[in-house]
Amino acid sequence: MDKKPLVVLTGPTAVGKTRLSLELAGKIGGEIISADSMQVYRHMDIGSAKIHPEEMRGIRHHMIDILEPSEDFNVVIFQRKCQECLKDVYRRGHIPIITGGTGFYIQAVLNDIDFTQNEEESEYRKYLESLANEKGAEGLHQMLNEVDPVSAGKIHPNNRKRIIRALEFYHMTGSPISDHNETERQKNSAYRSCYFVLTAHRETLYRSIDERVDEMIAKGLVAEVKKLKDIGCHSSQVAMQGLGYKEILSYLEGEISLERAVYLIKRDTRHFAKRQLTWFRREKNVIWIDKSLFVYNDSEILSFMLGRLKDKGIWKETDDV
Repeated sequence: MDKKPLVVLTGPTAVGKTRLSLELAGKIGGEIISADSMQVYRHMDIGSAKIHPEEMRGIRHHMIDILEPSEDFNVVIFQRKCQECLKDVYRRGHIPIITGGTGFYIQAVLNDIDFTQNEEESEYRKYLESLANEKGAEGLHQMLNEVDPVSAGKIHPNNRKRIIRALEFYHMTGSPISDHNETERQKNSAYRSCYFVLTAHRETLYRSIDERVDEMIAKGLVAEVKKLKDIGCHSSQVAMQGLGYKEILSYLEGEISLERAVYLIKRDTRHFAKRQLTWFRREKNVIWIDKSLFVYNDSEILSFMLGRLKDKGIWKETDDV
């Protein structure tokens, strides 16, 4: 059976994915599916750098503003909802473009990863959560290190959610989730795909990150987080753990100064960008686009991408809309 076409346009935060995705979608008759863990939430616009409807140029966007901040969101939910979006896009005869920086979400769809073994709520998960409340995430991290040192080395000791998922997987299957993830990573794409990763010189990228954070503050990020706090959002919710939100919430609760909050957002966003690039370097069949080699000219980058799409048989000149 012929595989359906799929374009992935990703890269680290603030590298310029949104603008280029609009140019690409307009050229090939595409629809954009957001692979962003924060843009799914309503009322969280500034801190997630969410595109505004008037900026979409009439191009359909999916996976944006679909949940309330009180709702959980994870890779299993993303995969299921994204696959529903893909069916709609294909039904309209368009090409889906998955755009965003969450590499695991992209991999889950591209390789059709099977999460069924670890999807259902379990008593063991409840036990781990109570243990974390009692002893903290670091105690769980030590447990994980004993049974799956590979995963423990990749998961931050404070990332309670991922630690619990890894421990639960080991408990349910008897094998490390790191082995499972590596097996899934080696699977061939379920689609006829082009997987583009934008990158830029580190100094340029870091400057863009700093400028974006300053712009978020100027646009009213503090007021946005205050509104979320006023409607009952709190630090233990998944949505409020997002970069920018947790730091400003700490400021609003009097734990740190605004200057400190802004510093932490910039620092941690730079660290996040480094982790994103590390993830993409491990992926197979990636087409790297170093923007500096194109002198940061989006038109030249677009021409290069269209050439690769033609080579893959995903798009041809007569499809131009």
